[in-house]
Amino acid sequence: MPAITFIHPDGKSDRVETSGGESAMQAATRHGLDGILAECGGNAMCATCHVYVDESWLARLPAMADDEDALLDGTASERRPNSRLSCQIKMTPELDGIVVKLPVRQV
Repeated sequence: MPAITFIHPDGKSDRVETSGGESAMQAATRHGLDGILAECGGNAMCATCHVYVDESWLARLPAMADDEDALLDGTASERRPNSRLSCQIKMTPELDGIVVKLPVRQV
């Protein structure tokens, strides 16, 4: 099973095992991690699952679709070159060990 390491804004980390085909967002919400709200349930409509992918993993991800790109322009936290929606990161064996940072939650 591929695993994801989520780094919280305070530096704490959580390593989460995923199921085949599960998104990073689904794995985070299944484990009750703070920082990923997933208000739209993974339908790429809200950007509340915004994460920063560790730069060493970016090239392994599929290209960003236009809808994800547009949503990232409206995130509550700063958009960066390594910003992605965790609902669009489908876990595969090639992504085993991926590291993502959770943005500081804006209120």
